Amino acid sequence: MFPEYRELISQLKHQDHHFTRLFDKHNALDQEIQNHEAGNPPASQETIETKKKEKLALKDELYALLQKAAKNAGPA
Repeated sequence: MFPEYRELISQLKHQDHHFTRLFDKHNALDQEIQNHEAGNPPASQETIETKKKEKLALKDELYALLQKAAKNAGPA
């Protein structure tokens, strides 16, 4: 996720607890979705879609935080 921000992600994960919490929640949801899609444990398509929407919202929020941090960091 966001390879262009790999270094900034690493930095924020050490400095910003809010970012870290969102990042970890996104990854946990991703794993849950993969497990559900593999049938372990089984879930309805509606449940999977709800989790995908939540994951996408987290990704959007993470991206906004990354853009803000990159802007505040200025030129490298």
